[in-house]
Amino acid sequence: MAELKIVGTAHVSQKSVDEVKAAIEEFRPDIVAIELDPARFSALKKQARDPTVEDVLEVRNFNSLLVQWLLSYLQRKIGVDVGVEPGAEMKAAIVEAESHNIPVALVDRDIRLTLMRFWKSMGIVEKIKMVFALIFSIAEIDKGEEIDIESLKDQNIIDAVMEEFRRFSPNGAHALIDERDAFIAHQLVILKTQRPDARILAIVGAGHLQGIANYVERPQTLPPFDTLVKEPKSFPWAKIFGFAVTGLFAFLLAAIAFSGVGWTVLLYALLFWVIIHGVLAALFTLIAGGHPYSALTCFAVAWMTSLNPLLHAGWFAAYVEAKVRKPPVSDFRKIYETESLREMARIPLFKVVLVAALANLGSLLGTILYFFLVFPLLHIDPATVISNGVHNMYTWVTGLI
Repeated sequence: MAELKIVGTAHVSQKSVDEVKAAIEEFRPDIVAIELDPARFSALKKQARDPTVEDVLEVRNFNSLLVQWLLSYLQRKIGVDVGVEPGAEMKAAIVEAESHNIPVALVDRDIRLTLMRFWKSMGIVEKIKMVFALIFSIAEIDKGEEIDIESLKDQNIIDAVMEEFRRFSPNGAHALIDERDAFIAHQLVILKTQRPDARILAIVGAGHLQGIANYVERPQTLPPFDTLVKEPKSFPWAKIFGFAVTGLFAFLLAAIAFSGVGWTVLLYALLFWVIIHGVLAALFTLIAGGHPYSALTCFAVAWMTSLNPLLHAGWFAAYVEAKVRKPPVSDFRKIYETESLREMARIPLFKVVLVAALANLGSLLGTILYFFLVFPLLHIDPATVISNGVHNMYTWVTGLI
């Protein structure tokens, strides 16, 4: 069988760069397999086409994109602090391999699929914890908190970090770590089968080293390949919540209408729905740095989109924001090159995505607050109104029958 050597690296470590170069010189591989997919390979070599704002608006995965940008910013800040750009060891592996005419194999899963499975695998609580952990980590790095990068390649440290990640976000860790371990191991096993006389050098992140090695040693334990590349189909909790809100709101209006408290109360119940959703969605749009036109758009549509699980106020706000700001194609690359969050927040494309995410959050808060505030604002007793309304509806329906 082919001879396989796996080197674990830290993605922002100068020592890892040197280790990669030395491994290629000493091992003399026939193939260099690296932990990259074609999209990241092209990006690293500056060959990728930057997405346009139309591409971003079409995908509409604004929350996931924000998390991706924050993760990238965190990695870049650590790299800047230690004087090494993220992915420098992968770039060194590519340069060294090409200089020796050694074929390069890209063995990682498509980053878009990984991020999709990562985000959709997590529940709402895990997502909230993830966002706050990212913000906290970025604040620590921006404060000048030092990190010993080389210690992250120590297996005991890696095990402790992985254990903490799994405790913090078990579903996220499975999608981001375990599934990619299995995917990369599948690719390496295929390479060994296709090139039985080859010497294969695999360059992977240190956090993947043990998992990949275990799978390669015992390929019978690998999960089926097709389970690792399917687009995730998570349970549609958001749509169920949306339809439940629509049904609850319709029931509430019907109960008020049949309770006998008067049409004025019913009109005020409708008016408060429009105002609470509109104000909060518009306010969060402005907090995101959105244009007043975007805020006005949110105010106008939030009441309606909250009743339709297939629409979101943030989509409309993002579209208007994009029309007003007109982000150039270069914005996508600028986001990955910024030196501070304040600088990132001034980039028009980032503003478009942030407006979409926060407008949706404002609209969601509007839905929650409405059902808490509507009865105090209307100065009516909910138990009396609902019981009388249900009784009168029942009497009316049975009378028709």
